[in-house]
Amino acid sequence: MTPLTLNDVSKYVEKNIGTFHQKRIASLDGLSLSKVLKRKNPYLFKAKYVLTAEQIVRGLVDAHISSNEETIFGDWLEGLAIFINEKVYSGRKSGINGIDLEFDTDGKRFIVNIKSGPNWGNSSQISKMKSDFKTAAKTLRTSNSGIQVIAVNGCCYGRNNKPDQGDYFKYCGQKFWEFISGDSALYTELIEPLGHKAKEKNEEFQQSYAQMINKFTKEFGNQYCDDDGIINWKKLVEFNSSTVLPEKK
Repeated sequence: MTPLTLNDVSKYVEKNIGTFHQKRIASLDGLSLSKVLKRKNPYLFKAKYVLTAEQIVRGLVDAHISSNEETIFGDWLEGLAIFINEKVYSGRKSGINGIDLEFDTDGKRFIVNIKSGPNWGNSSQISKMKSDFKTAAKTLRTSNSGIQVIAVNGCCYGRNNKPDQGDYFKYCGQKFWEFISGDSALYTELIEPLGHKAKEKNEEFQQSYAQMINKFTKEFGNQYCDDDGIINWKKLVEFNSSTVLPEKK
């Protein structure tokens, strides 16, 4: 075990955090109004007494951003976790399907599936993870019959009061970062370096966001508002839910 220094983490963040921000902006650049309109419940907007095109557009785009950012940052945190574990325990990104990280310590092989938070999946997704753990353990024991394999679902934030899940362990938040690094304080120490150039990068994102809101609001008004500016709810619902898409005029 090699003790981790916060300087190691800071250097990694400075070198790689730009990727997260670039993907945030790219997710907006690849967005279209028709795509987000198909994902959202139009009846909800009517029930909430939404009256303007901008309100609808902002609700659609914000929902997309919230969901997408969680995924993008979760992937980024996975990379950080693997980097930290590599520094401390010589861990590595696993080549086994469904396993993100492998490392050895105390004579045991740990196989880790990394998620953002504790409430990440439904019963079928959890069953799939458990199946992946069993397959991975079998694969590892084929090449080394005496190896002790321990499966872990690691969650980058949150809490879990029952780490022993029977077939695997579930470590969340402080417990997860301590598990991969040996440092019980790391989970709070990560906060400072993660803010590297956050203000500067967020200003770039906000500019792209504002442009997208303006573009979609104009497009929505042209397609789904009457000449007097009132939202044509019938046309909007037809686009979202009709069996046959209405012809464009």
